[in-house]
Amino acid sequence: MRVSSLLLLCVALFACPAIAAEPQFKPIEDRIAHRTFPSVFMAWATATNLPGEDRLENVARHDLAFHAPGAFGLRWNRRPSGLADGVDPASIDGARATRAKLNELNPNLILLAEIRYRDAFDNFLPSDHPHWKRDDQGNRVVGWKEGPAYLLDYASAEFQQRVADKAAAVVGSGVFDGVMLDWWRDDPERLALIKKVRDAVGPKAVILVNANDRQTPESAPYMNGYFMECWRSKTRQDWDRMAATLRFAEQNLREPRVNCLETWYEHSRQDLHRMRATTCLVLTHSDGYCLFSDPNELPTGDHRHDWYPFWDVELGRPLGAGEVAADGSARRRFEQGAAVYNPIGGEPLSIEFPTPHRSAATGKTARRHTIAPLDGDIFLTP
Repeated sequence: MRVSSLLLLCVALFACPAIAAEPQFKPIEDRIAHRTFPSVFMAWATATNLPGEDRLENVARHDLAFHAPGAFGLRWNRRPSGLADGVDPASIDGARATRAKLNELNPNLILLAEIRYRDAFDNFLPSDHPHWKRDDQGNRVVGWKEGPAYLLDYASAEFQQRVADKAAAVVGSGVFDGVMLDWWRDDPERLALIKKVRDAVGPKAVILVNANDRQTPESAPYMNGYFMECWRSKTRQDWDRMAATLRFAEQNLREPRVNCLETWYEHSRQDLHRMRATTCLVLTHSDGYCLFSDPNELPTGDHRHDWYPFWDVELGRPLGAGEVAADGSARRRFEQGAAVYNPIGGEPLSIEFPTPHRSAATGKTARRHTIAPLDGDIFLTP
């Protein structure tokens, strides 16, 4: 009798949609470790040069993606969304189904939810809400003119806890592997915030922050990766700073690490040498993810980008760390070839292999190749 009752109880529990089992994915560490290179990430916007491709297939081309929770069907539990402290239970099953489809397309995908904390659009909170930051005259402060978006009072302990609760909710939904926090730098307010977020999401969830090309030693122990939105990429000093910050992140952020470096085009999306330089900087200096996209000042949406055949190359896994030469160039061996980066401001770089290798940039197969300054290339073994 007791066995029968227990069996009936188990059937009832598993039949209840409110506690449906979460989708099962490979551990985050395995997804990061088992992917091949180069790896590309998606910052809100999908690739726009693939007409007719299903949106989820487009997302799944990337090995890491972040967006607002609603982009994948997960809704907040209150409106306006700044009042929310969790997710709408009715939206979880649909969002999990979307995530399951993404997992089928790319089992190594890391999916993160952006949690707003620094600024937000006008409809994020009621206009008279105390969580808006205000000037001496009581007016809301514009924090992002392009939006326009208004600053939030992220120094408030109450608001910080609200951010942490929302982060815990999206991770707990089983849809996202962690969260992304924009506009990051080291200061007491953000340090207090990220401690609350880490406590809320637990030790295994991924926390990615947009540090641009800055280093954040104080908050580094609480985060797994930088989103390096590198809007400065015109000089050798810019590229050296990017490389130094990427190395810092690879050495000092918590594991598993998911560092993401993005540069913007200067003339057009056909600045292919810049795309290759960005890709190969990431390949030679990190185990991270790259992106080459539109500059933010364009009237179209930010981070829109093309998908390049250069990113479809299969290098396999790295065979060791990259080697950086005195001139700033770098090389790294992979299972299926090698990646080489030549920074801006130097001389053309001559590369010689013991056997012929095929250039992903030119299609040429030879033992000797040349890479111009501010360029990079991937060389594949025949």
